[in-house]
Amino acid sequence: MLLDAKNRVQNERLRQRLMSAREAADLIPAGANVGMSGFTGAGYPKLIPQALAARISEENAAGRPFRIGLWTGASTAPELDGALARVNGVEMRLPYQSDPTSRKLINAGQMEYTDIHLSHVAQYVWFGFLGKLDVAVIEVAGILPDGRLVPSTSVGNNKTWLEQADKIILEVNSLQNPGLEGMHDIYYGTQLPPKRVPIPLVQVSDHIGEPYLHCDLNKVIAVVETHQPDRNSAFAEPDAVSQAIAGHLIEFLQNEVKLGRLGPDLLPLQSGVGNIANAVLAGLDQGPFENLTAFTEVLQDGMLHMLKSGKLAYASATALSLSPAAAEMFEREIEFFRQRIVLRPQEISNHPELIRRLGLIAMNAMIEADIYGNVNSTHVMGSSIMNGIGGSGDFARNAYMSIFMTPSTAKGGAISCIVPMVSHVDHTEHDVQIIVTERGLADLRGLSPKERAKLVIEKCAHPDFQPALRDYVRRAAEGAPGQHTPHLLDQAFSWHTRYLRDGRM
Repeated sequence: MLLDAKNRVQNERLRQRLMSAREAADLIPAGANVGMSGFTGAGYPKLIPQALAARISEENAAGRPFRIGLWTGASTAPELDGALARVNGVEMRLPYQSDPTSRKLINAGQMEYTDIHLSHVAQYVWFGFLGKLDVAVIEVAGILPDGRLVPSTSVGNNKTWLEQADKIILEVNSLQNPGLEGMHDIYYGTQLPPKRVPIPLVQVSDHIGEPYLHCDLNKVIAVVETHQPDRNSAFAEPDAVSQAIAGHLIEFLQNEVKLGRLGPDLLPLQSGVGNIANAVLAGLDQGPFENLTAFTEVLQDGMLHMLKSGKLAYASATALSLSPAAAEMFEREIEFFRQRIVLRPQEISNHPELIRRLGLIAMNAMIEADIYGNVNSTHVMGSSIMNGIGGSGDFARNAYMSIFMTPSTAKGGAISCIVPMVSHVDHTEHDVQIIVTERGLADLRGLSPKERAKLVIEKCAHPDFQPALRDYVRRAAEGAPGQHTPHLLDQAFSWHTRYLRDGRM
């Protein structure tokens, strides 16, 4: 390895630009579009966003309005999204967030939010669709003598931010393990149409780029040193509902192997983040499949344990999302994991070309599904954003197998997660193959809408809501003007309006 663990800023030219976080924040102008590193609470700048929030608060108090456009890889942490949202410092946020203060402002109409497929963000910036990127604020694990950057615990859109921004601020985090060097694969072969060429990745473990990020040193206006941890949030232990969902899914995969549609080592796995996803991964860790691989956007606890047990041979992602205990294991055994993990830019980890070529098994969570197989991943009651679509659409549309999972009810049974018509569509019936709840699994492949409706109700809906769903289907079959996808338009959203009125669907 080339990185000096004790001196993380090894380039003499950039050492001349060392300054405090506040001095660096003072270089960001009001109204700027700022691209910050960070993906699922990993690899985000820790000090500069807080210093910028303090400055924004001072400017606003003095009657000088100050807001920025904030672009990231995905969600970040309270030190970034939360700090800036609390001072109302963000005019436009994209492409994904999970911060409660930001969510409140977005749903109150006080912060604009553009929800984008994660594979689209980098190319939209290159195309000029999103306007000018003024400043990049990027966390790195270190700077080599020749100016190359050792990436941190996430890559996300950092390559694009560094290339496209007019000015660059680097936050060098000495708490990030120097063993991260060599774990990344930064591909510099993408081009704009019509000059695009195939991406030469055919196996999950292929390395097609280099371990370092590059930047124009002339654009670096500040370097800030920090020693701060990522947001490592604990996951809940798998409960009975999550375990039941995992059990249905593993039984289904076993049957696919028996039918010859999957091999004994399955196909590369993609898994969303959360407790259900970790329960599924824990089930796979105890299951009959061997020599598994993963091509996903986020590597979380379950995959780390599968790598340790040997069930998972190799994992490709763009970021880590670990509990404190898993993060400690990762730090302690980083040499082991460096041989089995690669972190890539999200334009590669989420690229439709690669997802289709590798033939992924995509497993993602949802808020609700309707009887015909449409899925809502982003909105509560039709108009309030939760987090965003993230990469689920990248994977669902292009995977070999597209699976969506949810408990059958929410809010203590007041909400059915299987409804007549979803209140917001993120994934149409054409991109949804399999729906799983703790009640069972509905394999929708090759079925007509009416056949799907029957199966989703019988296999996935909670018994408390099955009679009403059957009744809706019966009345739609009698009264809908068309009988391909029968709906009663004046009643399709009645479940949501009833919940908003009465507190129960």
